[in-house]
Amino acid sequence: MTRLTFLNTTAAAIAFAAFSGALTAPVFAEDYTKDNPLKVALVLHGSLGDKSFFDSAAAGMKLAEEKLPVTVKIIEVGYQKDRWQPALADAADSDYDVLIAGTFEMTGFIAEMAKDYPEKKFIVFDDSPDFSTGCCANVLGIQYLTSTAGYLAGYAAAKVSTTGTLGEILGMEFKTVTDFAVGFEQGAKAAKPDIKVLRAVANTFSDPAKGKELALAQLGQGADVIFPIAGATGIGALQAVRDAKKLGVGVDSDQAEIFAATDPAQADVIFTSVEKKVGQSLYLALEETIAGKAPYGTMELLGLKEGAVAISKNAYYEKIVPADVRSEVDALEKKIASGEITVETTMK
Repeated sequence: MTRLTFLNTTAAAIAFAAFSGALTAPVFAEDYTKDNPLKVALVLHGSLGDKSFFDSAAAGMKLAEEKLPVTVKIIEVGYQKDRWQPALADAADSDYDVLIAGTFEMTGFIAEMAKDYPEKKFIVFDDSPDFSTGCCANVLGIQYLTSTAGYLAGYAAAKVSTTGTLGEILGMEFKTVTDFAVGFEQGAKAAKPDIKVLRAVANTFSDPAKGKELALAQLGQGADVIFPIAGATGIGALQAVRDAKKLGVGVDSDQAEIFAATDPAQADVIFTSVEKKVGQSLYLALEETIAGKAPYGTMELLGLKEGAVAISKNAYYEKIVPADVRSEVDALEKKIASGEITVETTMK
């Protein structure tokens, strides 16, 4: 089985490595060229503009079109659930070779559709069907051990907190979201055993006003660092943090770099982000699909060791996190990658 490997990125410049780690051009199957490209549909059960999860997926697709013999159609279905399955079915009925969708909310649709369209390939990111049932030989599942990077962010957050209280805002409570949180909490307690971590659940990923409301409540309880794990809902939480001149932890992408050009005051308070490298993983999955090496019929569970997740170590991080704490975080990162430190996870 192959294993996808990843490099750190910034929002301005995303660099990818092939599976071997070499920077040479990938070898493509003869069937695909720029004149005869692999046709890909990315079906988003939401919309672009969340500055994290879906935008990261779209960034990977943009780079794929630039670097690989592929054409990509991004289909934004919106947040109305009864539209998701029909949109995916319409894409399957079209002439796309590969269909991509993310999270557990789309996995069931893909598992069913994969049986009806055995000639097509499907990629599920941030979730996976149950391959032990014998299903889905034409599906590739990609999941992320975000707890391993969340640990580092939690450690740094506890160290920079002056009140001894941190906040977390979850879009919903399911394993791919709570995995961020359990690692964040474990890392925070490793830094300060008496740290207090407030947890709130928004029950939505598409309501910035709700995120702001929850963040204001946590700020009122003394939190001076807040970690929203909530998609577009989290944008409202970060706005509350900005207005209160406190600190925030971004999610999925390097959110400080994303906000830097349009809202520098927002960027200034996001001292790090827990990056789930969705775009990179999708790019590399397509690269391996073209090369005939992608392990369809299996699930890849990737974490800090594989470079699939990371924390942002940018100018904001260097400005806000003291040098001695940064050194401690670097040492912890190596110990997690080597297995010396075991990070709790919900991804079992």
